Order: sequence, then C-alpha cells, then structure tokens
Amino acid sequence: MKTLVFVSLVGLFLHDTTAVMHSLRYFFTASSEVTNFPEFVTVGMVDDIQVGHYDSNTKRVEPKQDWMKKVTEDKAEYWEEETQRAVDYQQTFKVTLDTFKRRFNQTGGVHIVQWMLGCEWDDDTGDVNGYNQYGYDGEDFIVLDLKTWTWVAPQQQAVATKQKWDNNKGLSERLKNYLTNECLDWLKKFVNYGRSSLMRTDLPTVSLLQKTPSSRVTCHATGFYPNRAMMFWRKDGEELHEDVDKGEILPNHDGSFQISADLQLPSDDWGKYDCVFHLSGVKEDIVTKLDKREIKTNYVNPMNTVIPIIAIIAIIAALVLLGLRCHWIQEIQRQKM
Repeated sequence: MKTLVFVSLVGLFLHDTTAVMHSLRYFFTASSEVTNFPEFVTVGMVDDIQVGHYDSNTKRVEPKQDWMKKVTEDKAEYWEEETQRAVDYQQTFKVTLDTFKRRFNQTGGVHIVQWMLGCEWDDDTGDVNGYNQYGYDGEDFIVLDLKTWTWVAPQQQAVATKQKWDNNKGLSERLKNYLTNECLDWLKKFVNYGRSSLMRTDLPTVSLLQKTPSSRVTCHATGFYPNRAMMFWRKDGEELHEDVDKGEILPNHDGSFQISADLQLPSDDWGKYDCVFHLSGVKEDIVTKLDKREIKTNYVNPMNTVIPIIAIIAIIAALVLLGLRCHWIQEIQRQKM
C-alpha cells in the first residue's frame, strides 16, 4: 500500500494529541446527491494540518503547504502518481457506496461513505499507533482492531465484510506493514519537511467578555497555534465542570485558532475563580483572574441614556424657541419700517 497525500472531513475522526505526538491521517469521502459538494474528496493531514487535497471536480492532488513541495525534490513524479492513485480510489469508492446502499436496502437520497486511515507516533517514547475505519451516513460501519488485527462490525450490515476481510490474511499483512512501517516512515519524513511550521507555537490574547451584567462571563482566547489546546474555569484551584459551557476550537482566517468557555455568574467571591488556557508544548498556562474591572462589554445601561436624550430634547427645544424669537424680532422690525 502506498501513501496518499490528501484530506477532507476531518472532524469525524480527530482526537486529542500531545506536544510530542505526531499524526498522519488520510480521509476519503464518497457521497451521493449532496448539493454543491464533490462526489469524491480525499484529504491528507499531518498533525491535524491539511497538507494535500483531491476531489472529483479538480481531478488533481495538490499540496496545501509550501513545505510539502519538498517531496518533489526526492521524487519528481510524486504528485502525478498520487493523482492517478486518487482517481483509482474515486472509482473504487463509487462501487463501495453502491454496495453500502444495497446492504441497507437503499436506493436514492443523500448518502456518505468515509474511510480514515493513518498512524501516530510519539517522538519522545517511540510509541506507534494506527487506525483504519469506515463510516456510513455518520455512523461507524467497520473498524480494524490493531491489537488482534481483526475487524469489528458495529452494525449487522458490516458482518459480511468483517468475515471476508478477517479471512483475507494477505490483506491483514499488508495493512500491518503499512500502519506500523510505511505510514510511520512517511510521517517522520513529513514532520522533518514541515518542522518549522508544525512545531511552532503562538500564544493567544485572552479576554473576559460579557453581554449584559446578568449574562454569563466568557473567557475567550484567540490567535493561538497549533490547535492542540484547552480552556477551563477553576474555583479555588479546582477545575469546574458544573455551570461551565466549553466551546470548540475554531479556526481564524489567518490560520490561527480561537476557543471560549462560558461561566455562570458566581454568587460568592469572584476572586475564587480564574480561567486557564493551556497550549500543548508550552509549560506555562495563561491564567486570567475573574475580575469585574477586566470584563469587556458593549452593554450600555438604558438609564445612562436618559439624561443625554433629555439634554438633546432641551437643545432642540431651545433652538426652536431661538428660531421663533428671531422670526418675531424680524417681523417687529419690518413693521416699524
């Protein structure tokens, strides 16, 4: 099995990583009757960063990071070979999608098949792990257990596939070699290519925000990189789980990330609370004390607008009276003339 360099709907399979954990993942997505979406997409990810992309509209595997172009220094025909391999996968997945539909007694409608293949490597301990799993219409279909090298079928419709693949010893050996050797070799090579980008860390700006005096307080961090981060609220040094709503890590337009965590307004001493932001690979956390004076808001007390409004009305009335007075004076002068 050769390596592919592409990636697509990442969110279905991503999981937490640590500062020294590197990963190489490929995502394959075949769909039917999805509006404004290619019938087939493949995406490649290194440490959760997209490095390559192919879809049935462009019909080309393209690098998504400048440092990925270094691959051609070792092998000039790399991208052409990957494109041909992606085209082959596109045809294979078209058949796979039809097979899944028959298994579930389906004909038309929106349906999606996904395959995630990859490995991860801890460059501190040397531990290696792999994953190979299929999903259909948003649910797990069949997953490879790397401890037993047998397949797990969460759904009855996948049992026939499990039996077929478990009995294919050649397939098991190829997968074992790829996931424990070839995938690892490519991962180390890619990490070496993109080390300056993959290993960089950017600290965020952390702010306390509030819509109104009675609404939740939001701790918001933006501008950090990479996306391996977490944020939580503490009380007296202990992490809070109740009265806290944690948001997801979201991308910014410049390639950095943002995250937020909401805290229900405390009824006791605010000085007991603080917000903690942790970025993987950085020893020191950013701790922000809950301080009313530090909270930013666009809220304007309606009572504060009463006096200005009255003042404006008074000014307008004065101007009107002044205008009338000037008019009367002009009329009196004309009459005297």
